[in-house]
Amino acid sequence: MSSPTDPDNGLPVRMPRPRRPGRHRKPEPVVAPENAPALVLAVPGTPSGTVRGIAEEILSIARSELPGMDARIGYVEGDGEEYPTLGSVLSQTAADQQAAEERAAELAAVEAAESGTEGAHAEPAARQAPKTGAEERLVALVIPLLAGPDAAGMRQIRQAVLSSGTGAELTDVLGPHPLLAEGVHVKLSEAGLARADRARLFTVATAADGIILASVGGEEAVQAAGITGMLLAARLAVPVLAAGLDEAGAVARVAEQLRESGSQQLAVAPCLIGPEVPEGLLDAAAAEAGCAVAEPLGAYPAVGKLVASTYAAKLGIPHQQSPQGLAAR
Repeated sequence: MSSPTDPDNGLPVRMPRPRRPGRHRKPEPVVAPENAPALVLAVPGTPSGTVRGIAEEILSIARSELPGMDARIGYVEGDGEEYPTLGSVLSQTAADQQAAEERAAELAAVEAAESGTEGAHAEPAARQAPKTGAEERLVALVIPLLAGPDAAGMRQIRQAVLSSGTGAELTDVLGPHPLLAEGVHVKLSEAGLARADRARLFTVATAADGIILASVGGEEAVQAAGITGMLLAARLAVPVLAAGLDEAGAVARVAEQLRESGSQQLAVAPCLIGPEVPEGLLDAAAAEAGCAVAEPLGAYPAVGKLVASTYAAKLGIPHQQSPQGLAAR
């Protein structure tokens, strides 16, 4: 839209477009509230450059979903230097927040003094009583980088949170969730083991006709993976059974069960992010069962979205995930 020509130079002047009213107006982006607790991603397993890359990319996705939040990474088995431990990250977060509050109090005192209202409305920071009890705000929300239940892993994380003495709060794991089923589907398609979209008229010669959904964390993890498996089976229209990588021979036994029911071309699909899997365990289990294998979820965008939505839901922040992933009809 342009206005009439400007009398000075004869050129049209572009005017701002009015905001569209009603339900078709684009929603305002949601940002993290000021002074919201930090998001600390608790990364299990042995840290490495690859693990750090996955964690950093997941946090980058989470920040894009919910801008403005203070997001950090703590390694459950960190070395305190290159890979900071979860406890040290929580302690540093608490110290940073305390320092920020002190600076804000000092600034408020200076501004009050300059405006002549110090005596009536403000008190210098040095004389302010420290916040205690209910007045203290939550330092951090710790989100485990785990796709499903893992009693041993959660025990380690919980102990690190309690030992930090910061009062940080620990959330549940990320799954089961439909977005994880989507991610496993995508990883299978990337490995040539599943169609990317059942609605499209093409075939994949190496597509598996039976899927073993691999988990780590004992029987509870297998049961949770079974829920994701039902969602995955609906997407792929092939049988999907869950098995625990940390149970000797479990993947091979489930593979035999699938073969007895008529499936011949099998694939192992990890319902895992990656850092929680001991090196070599996945490939060894797939080789023992005589199956092809897909990659773990890694930094698949849906994982970052789940981290952001977990943080937002815990704090009561309205959050709408953007559309993501491949369709499977």
